[in-house]
Amino acid sequence: MERKATSRDVAELAGVSRTAVSLVLNGRGDGNIAPEKQEAIRAAARRLHYTPNSVALSLRSQRTRTIGVVTDAIATHAFGGRVLAGAGDTALEEGFLLLVMDTQEDPTRQAEAFQTLRDRRVDGLMFAALSLRPFHAPDFLRGTPAALANCFEPDNGVYSVGCDEVGGGRRATEVLIEQGHRDIVMLAGSPELVATHRRVDGFLSAAAAAGLDVRPPVTAGWAIDDGYRAATQVLTGDDPPTGIVCANDRVAVGVVLAAARLGLSVPEDLSVVGYDDDENVAPHMAPRLTTVRLPHYEMGQRAMRAILDQLRGQTVEPEQVLIECPAVERDSVAPPRR
Repeated sequence: MERKATSRDVAELAGVSRTAVSLVLNGRGDGNIAPEKQEAIRAAARRLHYTPNSVALSLRSQRTRTIGVVTDAIATHAFGGRVLAGAGDTALEEGFLLLVMDTQEDPTRQAEAFQTLRDRRVDGLMFAALSLRPFHAPDFLRGTPAALANCFEPDNGVYSVGCDEVGGGRRATEVLIEQGHRDIVMLAGSPELVATHRRVDGFLSAAAAAGLDVRPPVTAGWAIDDGYRAATQVLTGDDPPTGIVCANDRVAVGVVLAAARLGLSVPEDLSVVGYDDDENVAPHMAPRLTTVRLPHYEMGQRAMRAILDQLRGQTVEPEQVLIECPAVERDSVAPPRR
């Protein structure tokens, strides 16, 4: 049977003392161990597949080495799961495990989930949302290491990490403008979501900066058939556009299907930009879809790092942090023919 690695093995591989290994892997390296040594210790631990003895750590620190995560639908939905991946990977690097409870968007289950995790004596709490929205945090989150991911507390009472949806809508539009498009239409998502309005703001901002007199965004929705219907409407009307910015990648699929039915080629006759960079859609379309990436993994990372910093005793201001939504350029955009 292969021998399990020990802290001594990690120390020898990293060229440090066992005390240094203990400090770093117990989350007390900052201020005690140089950053390059901390990274060497973590790299050695990963190479040796070493993890500290969680029971011994809990007894010494009076902590459970667990972080409770409540989600509205992420854990049971195909979209947005990389928020949990980013949070989980970051926690595991420092010897913490996630306890995840999904409420399936039921407010009663949400309250029960938080109470269950508090009864389990988790060391910190996170709430993660499927789509960007306001979240009225329970009072107890303001007095414990906590963070929000892909949502925000309206009065900034709890540290939150979201994506820059205004910047994302602007960047999606700029991709078309940079290729010379002047006749651009936006197919927007449903109006009840915060992201819809912010992406529209970004679209209008980019158009105004380029001096374009664009028509008002067309409300489409989020599904393939929504994109198909809306694209058919705008492409068969007077003065059809040469470029379309879509609410998401599924709507972009509908646009490409509508264009094909009308005898239009993408991107030769029509350029299409999606939103989300859905790994099951955007890279596999024909043509491969140019889109804007939602930084789900990074949101989970940043939120978890904030919780771990609070557990170390660092001050984390309750603010809203926005992460850039970059363009991912593939094959569905080209200069207009006219």
